[in-house]
Amino acid sequence: MSGKGSAPRGLFLSFEGIDGSGKSTQARMLADRLRDQGHDVVLTREPGGSPGAEEIRALVLQGDPDRWSAETEILLFTAARRDHLERTIRPALDRGAVVICDRFADSTRMYQGMSRGDLRKTVDDLHDLMIGVEPDLTLLIDMDPDRGLARAKSRQTIEERFEDFGAALQHKMRAGFLGLAGEFPGRYRIVDGDDTPENVADRVADVVAGHLPAIAG
Repeated sequence: MSGKGSAPRGLFLSFEGIDGSGKSTQARMLADRLRDQGHDVVLTREPGGSPGAEEIRALVLQGDPDRWSAETEILLFTAARRDHLERTIRPALDRGAVVICDRFADSTRMYQGMSRGDLRKTVDDLHDLMIGVEPDLTLLIDMDPDRGLARAKSRQTIEERFEDFGAALQHKMRAGFLGLAGEFPGRYRIVDGDDTPENVADRVADVVAGHLPAIAG
């Protein structure tokens, strides 16, 4: 985990991708695989991952698509991320755990910073001021936007506020995530998500294998 302060002993992994790409499934499958191998694993998500952040999650993922402006969302997501970092991510990394996070700051860079307005600098400035860390490794599960949206809508959950923006946002998001992969090549790895979950999970495991901390014996 890079950023301000001393380097922790654990490993910080994030999964990114458009809605319906299968990234949440892959995060769970990787966590199960690493636990079976003997690793201390914390599987978490954003927005959320701590009690306070989960309360903010309900505010930003439910309701009318126009409930919040992009600027307000940036503040809400940053507040949730700070609480998540303090209460879940840092303590786990400090004890040497592998933290697997379903979305992190890159999603805010995309959804609020670029895809819903020209606010990327605002997102980055707030991130530098209040968060100051990035994952060690980010796995981008790449998926056709139309297929991803159809899969996301088929879940029929109450957390569909961003899916309700429609296919145009999904296409912008995919292009934006691929752009982030080019911007941060040191930590990004692109994994083709258009396959069975098991085959995608094998690809993910191959990518992660070389980054894992030693298991204390």
